[in-house]
Amino acid sequence: MIKPIEMFDRDFEWAELTRFAGAPGPRAMLGVVSGRRRQGKTFLLDAVARAGGGFMFTATETTETDALHQFGVALAAHRGQSTPFRFAHWDEAITELMHIAHGGEPVVAVIDEFPFLAKASPALPSIIQRALDPTAQRTNTPVRLLLCGSALSFMGKLLAGNAPLRGRAGLELVVPTLDFRLAAEFWEIADPHTALLTHAIVGGTPAYRREFTQGDTPAGPDDFDDWVTRAVLNPARPLFREARYLLAEEPELHDTALYHSVLAAIADGNTARGGIATYLGRKSTDLAHPLSVLQDVGMITHEQDAFRRNRSAYRIAEPLVTFYHSVMRPAWGDLERPGRAPAVWRRVQSAYLSKVVGPHFEQLCREWTRWYADPDTLGGQVDRVAAGVVNEPAARTSHEVDVAAYGDSGTGRAVLLAIGEAKWNETMGMDHLQRLKHIRSLLVAQGTATEATRLFCYSGAGFTSALSRLAESDPSVQLVDLARLYQAG
Repeated sequence: MIKPIEMFDRDFEWAELTRFAGAPGPRAMLGVVSGRRRQGKTFLLDAVARAGGGFMFTATETTETDALHQFGVALAAHRGQSTPFRFAHWDEAITELMHIAHGGEPVVAVIDEFPFLAKASPALPSIIQRALDPTAQRTNTPVRLLLCGSALSFMGKLLAGNAPLRGRAGLELVVPTLDFRLAAEFWEIADPHTALLTHAIVGGTPAYRREFTQGDTPAGPDDFDDWVTRAVLNPARPLFREARYLLAEEPELHDTALYHSVLAAIADGNTARGGIATYLGRKSTDLAHPLSVLQDVGMITHEQDAFRRNRSAYRIAEPLVTFYHSVMRPAWGDLERPGRAPAVWRRVQSAYLSKVVGPHFEQLCREWTRWYADPDTLGGQVDRVAAGVVNEPAARTSHEVDVAAYGDSGTGRAVLLAIGEAKWNETMGMDHLQRLKHIRSLLVAQGTATEATRLFCYSGAGFTSALSRLAESDPSVQLVDLARLYQAG
């Protein structure tokens, strides 16, 4: 199968799907595809189904009877029958589906938005399990059944624990968001400064360029502010309300007001459970469930501190949600009135830079260190990157470290390869380097670091000439600007 020319990247996903679709053997096989909304899962699966002459059914949120009717119509159309199938229950429907590869060659069958069907018919996973049992396989044809869904909590449980389909799948594919480098390429933004500012708002979700902005991208640094007001803060454009809809579309999130409040607390810089609880005026123990649910649906991540096992941080996984709570929600009344976006955008610039761009830049620096930095640059192969806090008891203070990279330096054991500081809008100089050296000395005294631990300065505004000269002669000091972040290791 040849990947469609209009499909950007997704080489790995396409290769795995086409491998599964063409897998030899007379028996039916099961695959599961999941991922956050708007990532192009349906586009991928539709392309695979079309390329192999397969069947694709996209479920809707409806009753079991209506779903069976829709499925019967779609399956009959695929089989070239003028009269739709009239299935009384899903046993009949799945049995018939398993017979569509009547020619003996593998045929793809896709059920998209599978959680909608399972919600109306909870027994459906068990019915599919029964259809894949050895007894049923005697009459099955080589159907390659793909179940797809965006409800991450549901899809994650589909193959877990004692679930009926546990151990039945030959493919478990998660379609991720595009990382920051791929996102810049996808949005066709050559200027790294503009690319990062844009990514801090829309992240790596493909649909936000195609369906949500109709290809409207920032033409360059001079066009960025105008693009924000016409494409993101414009109440007539889909991106304007998207952050609200993301929560409303998650079936696990029943009390959306509470979840929005938790996200607002995190967006305001409260990354620990205690800080979130204080922001909301609740007890810390009251937040265990909402934080767990938000994590299950992929809305937030929970990251362990780089230096302290008993400390962790919650971060919002979707940049648009951070942007909404930091910039849009406080000015929602003004933004809903047409023509007010430019004035609001001028007013919220400081909040955008401090609450959105600054933390986002730090996160991209961690991602660059984990996935793009050359091992020679780091002094070893990195396997974990996180932020952390280093205590200095003698001075009764603590120091935040934006980037801490652990890995193997060739000794066969994990060591702290590098620590780094990230400043988006500040020219970094010798004082920043001295701060890193001081933190390294504290970590050396604690037995966490060594004198070989390298020092990284990440800046969106550049570096002083003195620091640049030092870095040229000392490989233990590394400077990472925007050009290096986007183009080199």
